[in-house]
Amino acid sequence: MFDRLEIFALASARAQHAAARQAVVAQNIANADTPGYRARDIASFDETWRALQAGAAGDASGPRTVDAGTPASPNGNTVSLELEMLRGIEAQRAHSRALQVYGSAMSVLRTSLGR
Repeated sequence: MFDRLEIFALASARAQHAAARQAVVAQNIANADTPGYRARDIASFDETWRALQAGAAGDASGPRTVDAGTPASPNGNTVSLELEMLRGIEAQRAHSRALQVYGSAMSVLRTSLGR
């Protein structure tokens, strides 16, 4: 029943997107010293949400990863620890916002049901 309410689907998708971005950030940080490693990021949430709405395989494969576009060091590695820390913070904030939206929607729903 609640999965049909768009606010819950949106909050859930936003939290999953943030979790996937955090996993990619962690993988980038783990490979910070790997020669030739290309830093990756997750496609924007807008793009991911549009793909989910269009019925693309977003749930099975997860959000699309893209090249982070950072300059390469002399060994060919493109991971910038400073940028990865910022991306991690952005992902954490996006996840917290998604949970707050979900919680607020639940409060509104409970209030409307008289509970």
